[in-house]
Order: sequence, then structure tokens, then C-alpha cells
Amino acid sequence: MKKLLGCAFLLFVSTLLAPSVPESNAQQKVVSLRYSNFFETMNPQIGIAEQWCREIEKRTSGRVKITIYPGATLTPPTQTYDSVVKGIADIGLSLASFTKGRFPLTEVIDLPVGYKAASQGNNLVNAFYQKFKPKEFDETKVMYMQTTPPLILFFKKNAVSKLEDLKGLKIRGTGTSVRLIQLLGGAPVGLPIGECYDALARGVVDGANLAFEPLKPYRFAEIVNYGTVYSATHVSAIYVVMNKQKWGSISPEDQKTIEAINHEWIPKQAKLWDEVDKDGKDFYLQKGGKVIQLSPEEDARWTKTLAPMLDEYVAAMKAKGLPGDEARQFCADYLKSH
Repeated sequence: MKKLLGCAFLLFVSTLLAPSVPESNAQQKVVSLRYSNFFETMNPQIGIAEQWCREIEKRTSGRVKITIYPGATLTPPTQTYDSVVKGIADIGLSLASFTKGRFPLTEVIDLPVGYKAASQGNNLVNAFYQKFKPKEFDETKVMYMQTTPPLILFFKKNAVSKLEDLKGLKIRGTGTSVRLIQLLGGAPVGLPIGECYDALARGVVDGANLAFEPLKPYRFAEIVNYGTVYSATHVSAIYVVMNKQKWGSISPEDQKTIEAINHEWIPKQAKLWDEVDKDGKDFYLQKGGKVIQLSPEEDARWTKTLAPMLDEYVAAMKAKGLPGDEARQFCADYLKSH
């Protein structure tokens, strides 16, 4: 009987101590995340996104695991943000301009203010986000921001060297670039980038508003022969966001680790965009593509023609009660000093 009582006492003590074991195990709980990314598998942008995922997995000791779904296989790029909000995707990357009006204050990044390089845009959009923390992103946790390289106009048959050459030409554009094309005298046609090659081949569009970067992975260099460069270039803002509930399921320690990785990824991403844009330009030139530089007088005409977009943005933001004038000035000052 004494032995039985002794065993029962030991069992009771063990039961009291047992909660310490699950608590230790709970710290090792794995959070699995699905990352929706519209870039195709072989695009370098998927490569750097994969590196980001693996770095997070490594530095959280496997507690956070991320699986990328490339090529818009999980969510269409126009629905990515709302899909993250609803938990259809846990992480999402897309262009803000794919859903015009959804991110009003951030549209300042896409204005034709004369970007010189992709890295300039990438650094600006992150500085802008930290400064203004636009409420339009409040339904998600922003990981980091990026931008495309500067966008110019490419054409299959038309060697455009003055505004008059653009009159009536059908040009693929999305978001902010629709207004840009209109002001320049063209006819904007909204198309996903994946449909642009066939549209150019079949004559559905005469040209497209693109950076040099996609000319290689999307094979546009095979079909466009003229690229018109002008000073008032613009970029497209890109977001990488996480579902708030999923973010909340990650331990504070691992959240801090991810925040540090996000900060490290901003210059890595900027450097890659510069590299792939140069690679796209080199590939285009090797294929016989021609780059048309506007005369100084003509370039000034284009800049003046596009200037109303800046005032229209400020007026639209004022109507929404948003600090558009301050955002525009912040971007102008940043580009001037960087």
C-alpha cells in the first residue's frame, strides 16, 4: 500500500510539472505561409523572393516556412491584396497600379517625375512608406516595398521621336500610365503583361509602356523594334504584404527577425532591379532594337505635357482628405537629394 501511495504521489507531481513541456514545444510551433507572386518561375524576381523565404526559415530555425506560388497560380495580381486580407494567400506581391484607386496616396510613386534608375525608385518608395504609413495598407502587415525600373515607350513599327508620332497609337498601359498615354496623345489599352506579347504580335496594340527589364523574360525584344526614352519617366510601386492574423500567429521574437530581414532585403531588391533592367536593355540592343532619344526641345515638350498629372494627383488627394501635396513634395525632395 505504501508503494502504491508513493507511485500515486510521484504521478501527481509529474502531472503538476507537465505543463512546462508543452510550453517548450509550443515555442517550436511551425507557421506555414503561402506566398502569391505573379512573376513567372524563371524570372529573377522569383529567385530573390525564394531567397527571402529561405532566409526567414533559416533565421527562425524552421519555425516560419513559406511556399511561393509563382505565375499568379494562387491569386490573380489584380486580386492579390484583397486575397491576403481575406487569408486566401498569406503573403502577396503585386503592383499597386493593378488596382487603380485602391492605394491612392501611394500613387504619388507612379507619377512621371523623372526616375534615373530602379534603385532610386526602390529606395524612395520605402522611405515614403516609413514617412507616411498610408492607411490604405492598414488591413495587412507590410513587409517591404519596391518599384519597377523606369518605364518608357516601346513600339513594334513606329519610330516615335515627337508627340505628333503618338497620335492615335494603341499603347498597352495599366494604372497611372493610362493617364500618361492619354496626355501624350495615344490610346491606352489595359492588358496584363502576360497578354502583351500576343497583342503586339497580332496588332491589337502598337506599343507598350514598359521598362527594359521585361524585354528578356517576356520575349518582347523579339517583337518591339523601337524604344523612346524621355526625361519624365515613371515607375510602378510594388508591395509585399502579409495577412495580419498570420503575422499575429508568429512569435514576437520571430517577428523581430523577419523585420530585420525585410530591412536587409530593400537594398538587395533595389540592386537586382538595376541589374535585370541593364540585362534587358543589353538583350534588346543585341536583338537589334533601337533606342530613340528625344531632342532637348522635344523632351521639354513631353515633360510639360505630362505635368498636369502632378496637379491632378494633389487635387484628387485633397478631395479625399489625404496629404497629397506633402507626399508629392517629399518625393520631389528625395529624388533631388538622391
